[in-house]
Amino acid sequence: MTETGKNKADQALIVAMPAVFVLLWSTGFIGARLGLPHAEPATFLMIRFALVAAILGLFSLIIGARWPRGRKTYLHLTVTGVLLHGLYLGGVFASISLGVEAGTSALIVGVQPVLTAILAGPLLGERLKAGQWLGLTLGISGVVLVVWDKLAAGIGTPFGVVLSVIALFGITLGTLYQKRFCADMDLRTGNTVQFVAATAFLALFAFTLETREVAWTGEFLFALGWLIFVLSLGAMTLMFLLIRRGAASTFASLFFLVPVSTALIAWPLFGETFSLIAIGGMVLTAIGVWLVNRQPG
Repeated sequence: MTETGKNKADQALIVAMPAVFVLLWSTGFIGARLGLPHAEPATFLMIRFALVAAILGLFSLIIGARWPRGRKTYLHLTVTGVLLHGLYLGGVFASISLGVEAGTSALIVGVQPVLTAILAGPLLGERLKAGQWLGLTLGISGVVLVVWDKLAAGIGTPFGVVLSVIALFGITLGTLYQKRFCADMDLRTGNTVQFVAATAFLALFAFTLETREVAWTGEFLFALGWLIFVLSLGAMTLMFLLIRRGAASTFASLFFLVPVSTALIAWPLFGETFSLIAIGGMVLTAIGVWLVNRQPG
């Protein structure tokens, strides 16, 4: 292949990678829906995180990766792990276990860029522009429409919705904390520490609130394997590759497609459907997140 052809192939890969990430990330909600009938949420995630931590830790030892140094570094990684993995995924899984549909949970969590923009003001000194305020209004209005429509139809519970909102705050605060205190971590060992922290966090709930009974069916093993290798290892690696290859802005602009992608996958698999009101809410949310997240020009 010529140098020009190689460059074009690299560019095509960069363009395609964000869309692939969106698709893979969407299947995380599907994996939760598939595996939760066979295990309680905290127990499911405790097993998942423990296995991911073991795989990453063993890999890091084999290749001689650099481990974090200092108590403060480990503390920052622990906080990030609890927020990004424990609180975020714990909230999503618990929400879905209470009947909230995968597409609805994905939509609530999908307004993360909107919440990030709100928090960036007091935390980072950034000011929202007029278009972003409009996006904020549209995004929240869209989520309210979808949630109201689903609850009115008897799908999910108010507490289940609250858990998805808690998950939203978990991933938003975790992302900001990661950028502020853990930006220079080694991806292999840093993630190992984070997953160990998340395992301990979920174990608290599994051993105090759940029976920890697991039905080791083929469906559960498939969901567990998918979430470990495709999501926790694959999608996260792809995300960091996107950023390193200069596709971070494309990645951010496509993230609002996750709820739509999740809904399209959940429809044939689980029969999750959306009324005209809910579809309108999803469109409003997508437009709102795009307005908040778009770059000038």
